[in-house]
Amino acid sequence: MSWAELYPWSAPEAGRPVIRQVYDQVRSAIHAGALRPGGRLPSSRDLALRLGVARASVVAAYDQLLAEGYAQGRTGSGTYVSQDLSGVLDVAAPTPAPAAAPPVVPQRARELAAFPTPSIEPQTFSNGRTLMDARAQDAWSVSTRRALRTLGPAHFGYSEPAGEPQLRAAIADYLRAARGVVCEAEQVIVTAGAQHAVDLAARLLLKPGDRVWLEDPGYANTWQALLAAGAEGHAVPVDRSGLVVQAGIAAAPDARAVFVTPSHQFPLGVAMSMGRRLELIAWARSAGAWIVEDDYASEFRYAGAPLASLQGLDGGERVIYVGTFNKSLFPGLRLGYLVAPKPLMASFAALRRLADRQPPTLTQAIALDFMESGQFAAHIRRRRLAYRAQRDALVEALRRRLDHVLEPDVPDQGMHLIAYLKDGRSDREVEARAAAKGVLARAISPLYHDAPPRQGLLLGFTGFPAKAMDAGVGRLAAALEA
Repeated sequence: MSWAELYPWSAPEAGRPVIRQVYDQVRSAIHAGALRPGGRLPSSRDLALRLGVARASVVAAYDQLLAEGYAQGRTGSGTYVSQDLSGVLDVAAPTPAPAAAPPVVPQRARELAAFPTPSIEPQTFSNGRTLMDARAQDAWSVSTRRALRTLGPAHFGYSEPAGEPQLRAAIADYLRAARGVVCEAEQVIVTAGAQHAVDLAARLLLKPGDRVWLEDPGYANTWQALLAAGAEGHAVPVDRSGLVVQAGIAAAPDARAVFVTPSHQFPLGVAMSMGRRLELIAWARSAGAWIVEDDYASEFRYAGAPLASLQGLDGGERVIYVGTFNKSLFPGLRLGYLVAPKPLMASFAALRRLADRQPPTLTQAIALDFMESGQFAAHIRRRRLAYRAQRDALVEALRRRLDHVLEPDVPDQGMHLIAYLKDGRSDREVEARAAAKGVLARAISPLYHDAPPRQGLLLGFTGFPAKAMDAGVGRLAAALEA
C-alpha cells in the first residue's frame, strides 16, 4: 500500500529551481521512510496540480529520480519507488543520541503489564469459541446486506452513547422473555462485550480501596479489571451450591459490590442454588451493596428450564445484569450489553460515552435485523442441540480414553466442562504437555486464590464439531501418557 496520496507535499519556494525542489521533496520522503519501496508515486499530472507547478517540471524531476535509481516506471501503470534502494540510500548506522534517563513507569502501569495476555490462536478445546452453521452465516450475510442498503445519516454521524434505541428495545424484549429480567429499553447499555460491561461496572461502582467479593476460583479477567480499578478483592469460596454467601459476610461484611456468575460459575460450572441467590440479594440490600451478575453463557442450557436471573429475583434494584452476543453468536462480533438499575442509567450512559463515545452503528443495525428477522432465536435453538451433542461427544471420549486419569464434571449449561485429575499430578504440567500436542487444556489451579486449589483441566466444547472430539482427546491422552 502507498500513502503518497496523503503525503504533505509543499509548494515550491520562489528563487530556487522548481525541478530541483520537486526532486528534493520526493527524495527526502524516500530517505525518511514515508514513501516505502514498491509504493506508487502520484501521477505527474496529480502532483503538478498539488504543487501548483507545470507538469513538465514534475516529469523532469521523476526522470532524474528514475536515472538515479530512486524510482522505477511500469508501463501503463505509473511511477513507483524502487523495490531495491540499497544503491542509493545511506545505510550507515545513525549516530546514537546521548543517553537519557528512562521514563518512570507508574506502578499501576507495571501492574497492568504483568497481566497475562490470552492466546488468540484457535486450539482444540479452547474456551469461548463458537460455531456458526451455514444457515446462521447465510442469515447474517443477508442482515448485513440489508443494513448496508439502508445506511442513513445516523450511520455517518454520532449516535446514542448507550446504543441505538431500537436495538436496546429488542434486547430488553429478549431478556424479559428468555431470562426473566425486569427492565425497560432505557436501562440497556450496549457494550463491546461482557468484559467491557464488567469494566464499566467496576469503574462506576467502586473507588480505590473499596472492598469487593469475588468468586474463588473465579474468572481472571474480572479479578484483573477490579484490581485495575483499585478495588480490594476478597476471595469468597464456591461450592456445589455456588458462592458461599456466609463466607463473604465473614470476610468483608461491608463490601461495596460482588461479582458473580450464578447461572454457570466460571470455571467450576456449578449453578447457584435458589437459597444462595435469595441469601445474596438479602445481604446486598442490608449492606447497601451492588451485585454484578455476569450471565455470559445463559443461552446454552441443556437440561431443564433456564435458571431465573438474579436480576429478575431482585426486581432490578441492586443487580447490574451483564450479557453478551460474543458467546451466543461469535467472539469477533464484540457486542454485549448490561442492564442498569434505574438510578444508575444516566451514570452508565455517561461513562459509556467517556469510554469510546458510542458503539458502532453498523454492527448494531446488523444485529437488530438478525434479531427481528427471527434468525437469532432460531440460531440459539440449533446451537443448544449442537452444543449438547458436542458436550456429550467430549464426555464419551474422555470416559473411553482417559477414565483412569480424568473425572469429567458434566455441566447442564455453558460452553466448557472441568475434567479433574485423579492421580494427583499437576494440572499446570498437563497444560504444558497438552499445548505441545496442539491442545489447550487450561489448568484451573491458577484460578484459585485463598481456597485450596483442585487439579483439573478446563475444556471448551462449543467451538469444535462433535466428530473432532475423539481426535482431540487422543492428543490429550498422548500428552497425559507421555
